[in-house]
Amino acid sequence: MIKNYVLDTNVLIHDPNSIYTFEDNKVVIPLPVIEEIDKLKSRPGEVGRNARQVARELDALRKKGKLCDGVKLENGGTLKIEVTEGVRKMPHFLSDRVTDDWILLYTLEIANGSSLKTVIVSKDINMRIKADAIGLEAQDYLTDRTKENSILTGYRNSEKLPPADGDPKSVGIDDLLENEFVVFKDSKIFRFKSGRLIPIQVGFDSQIWGIHALNIEQLMALDLLLDDDVSLVTLLGPAGTGKTLLALAVALHLTLDEKRYKKVSVTRPVIPMGKDIGYLPGSEEEKMRPWIQPIRDNLEFLFDNVGKSSSKVDNAKFLQVESLSYTRGRSIPHQFIIVDEAQNITPHEVKTIITRVGIGTKIVLTGDISQIDSPYLDASSNGLAYASVKFSPYKIAGHMKLFHGVRSELATLASQIL
Repeated sequence: MIKNYVLDTNVLIHDPNSIYTFEDNKVVIPLPVIEEIDKLKSRPGEVGRNARQVARELDALRKKGKLCDGVKLENGGTLKIEVTEGVRKMPHFLSDRVTDDWILLYTLEIANGSSLKTVIVSKDINMRIKADAIGLEAQDYLTDRTKENSILTGYRNSEKLPPADGDPKSVGIDDLLENEFVVFKDSKIFRFKSGRLIPIQVGFDSQIWGIHALNIEQLMALDLLLDDDVSLVTLLGPAGTGKTLLALAVALHLTLDEKRYKKVSVTRPVIPMGKDIGYLPGSEEEKMRPWIQPIRDNLEFLFDNVGKSSSKVDNAKFLQVESLSYTRGRSIPHQFIIVDEAQNITPHEVKTIITRVGIGTKIVLTGDISQIDSPYLDASSNGLAYASVKFSPYKIAGHMKLFHGVRSELATLASQIL
C-alpha cells in the first residue's frame, strides 16, 4: 500500500540519498526542511557536505519536473516539496517559533488532506514523541539500521575436538562466516578462512610491542589484526576491553618492525559540546589533541612498555593524527588506519572513510555501541555496527566483539554496574 513519507531535516543530513530509499511510495519534504538545509549548507564537516549534496539532488530532480507537483523517481515513487498555504494560524499546541513544529504542522495538513497513510520519518526521538502525541504516525529512518541481534560476536564455541583435516563439516556448524572463529572444547582456536578451518597463528605467549593477549577474545582479535589478507577489522566492546591498545600495538609492530606499512594514521570522530573543532586555535593536529588524548595515552604506554621514550610520540614521522573531516576525496595507500570511537559515525560516514582506502592499506574500526554521543545514532544505526554486519560475509573483513574488561578491576566493575 502506497504511503506518504514526510522527511525531517535530520534524515536528509544523515543520508542525503534517503529520498531514493522509500520504494514506490510518495516522499514529501516540507518547505521548512529546505530552509533548514539552506542554513546548514555552510556548516563545516559532514553536516555541511551532506546539506549541499541534498540541495544538488533536489536541483537535479527539479529539472525533471515541478517539485511542487511531484517528480517521478526511478524506483517508481515520487518526490514532492510541500508548501502549505491554507494555514494562517499555528494550532495552540504548537509554536510558530519552532521549526520542528512547522514540520509537524505540514505533516498534519498532509495527513488531513490525503487518503493515503501519512508517516513522518525523523532521527530525532523527541520529534517522534511529539508527532505521536498529536496523533501522527512516526518512525525512525530504518534503511541503514542494523538489527542488534545480528551483530556477531566473531566466534562460536564447539563441544567437539578440532578436525585434523580442517573440514568445517565435522564441526556441526554449517553457517560459518569468513574469518569467524571456533573455540573447541580442548581450548584450541581455529578460524574459518577460504572454506577451511585453520589454527590461529598467535598464542598467549606472543608479544606485540610488549603486550600479549589476556583472554581468548584478545587472542582472536590479534589474529585478525596481524593477517595481511584481512583489510578491514571491526572491534566492538565495552570500555577497558583493550580494543584500541591492541590495534595500536599491532599498528606499531607492522609499521616500525615489519615495515609492512608506511605510516600509522589515527583518528576519531569529533562530537563537540557546543563548539566545533574549527574554533580551537592551532594546526589540525593541535586542534585534534584534546580529542585524541586517549590515543596518546595508549601510545605512551606502548612506547614505555618496550623501553622507548614516550617523547617520540610527539615527533614521530610515522604517526599521523587526522580529523575525519579531511578524508573525503583522498586515496590512502600503504597505511595502517585506526578509527577509534567509530560508534559515533554514521553509516554514510563509514562508507566515506572505507572507500578512501587505497592499495596495501588496512583499516581498523573500534568502539563501544553502548556509549554513543551523537544524538541521532543508537546501537543499531551507527557506522561501526553497520560496517561489521555488512562486511561479515566477505573474506577481506574480520570482526570480533570483546566482552571482558582488562583495564582494571574497578573499570570493569564500573562498566557493568554504572
